[in-house]
Amino acid sequence: MPAAVSARSIYFGRPTLPWWTVHAATIAGVWHFGWSWSGFGLAVGMYYLRMFFVTAGYHRYFSHRSFKTSRAFQFILAVMGQTAAQMGALWWAAKHREHHKHSDQPPDLHSPLQKGFWWSHLGWHLSGNVSDTDMAKVADLARYPELVWLNKRGVGLLPPAIMALAFLPFGGVWAMLWGFFVSTVLLWHGTFTINSLAHMFGRRRYVTTDTSRNSMLLALLTMGEGWHNNHHHHQSSARQGFFWWEIDLTYYILRLLAVFGVVWDLRQPTQAALAAQRV
Repeated sequence: MPAAVSARSIYFGRPTLPWWTVHAATIAGVWHFGWSWSGFGLAVGMYYLRMFFVTAGYHRYFSHRSFKTSRAFQFILAVMGQTAAQMGALWWAAKHREHHKHSDQPPDLHSPLQKGFWWSHLGWHLSGNVSDTDMAKVADLARYPELVWLNKRGVGLLPPAIMALAFLPFGGVWAMLWGFFVSTVLLWHGTFTINSLAHMFGRRRYVTTDTSRNSMLLALLTMGEGWHNNHHHHQSSARQGFFWWEIDLTYYILRLLAVFGVVWDLRQPTQAALAAQRV
């Protein structure tokens, strides 16, 4: 990215128009209707509802296969994760697996160490160079035709669009604004902090080949994903808060679902992983 023109085309080029349109519509909507604590409460509720399906579904299940579930609930995880407007489960998992393979090395898709904060937080996703899904990286998931169908570009817009429209009968445009648009913008940036801030701020417990860090604040914002150094140290664990004081809301909900048989075989950090070399 040697020239200013290149950076401008990444952040403000035609492929980024939907991204900035959602942000602009959100700001304009809040300006028009005015601040609302009840609206903000709705936004936060929808933020955490969909954050769970991103963290439990897209990340811990599809990307790392850290637990098992039925084919039916697998489909629910994919559909609900897609309401976050972060592409399909196959795309998300393929890019995330690529990130772990090259974490903080030159081929890493979104390393702040390599290309800085803005690239790791936004630029990589807005560049237009990462829209395709490498099916070879998710061959274990691509054998399910329903997941492949959901991953198609046109189909990918259906879950978020249906969710947005579903607010209209219950509260009109006001409910759609707070329940979908505001919460979606918050969800985008909340999710992306793990790509950027979780490699820049916090504490390192374990020696890893990257700059991953643990942060209680990010863990609270992302339902446990902020224990990022733990995760990079032992990627297959469904539990990312390794110790009782490390709050991991996603894992707690998965444990509850396991009680009812919805999910099972939740992988835990091994004793060897817990006792591994400390920084």
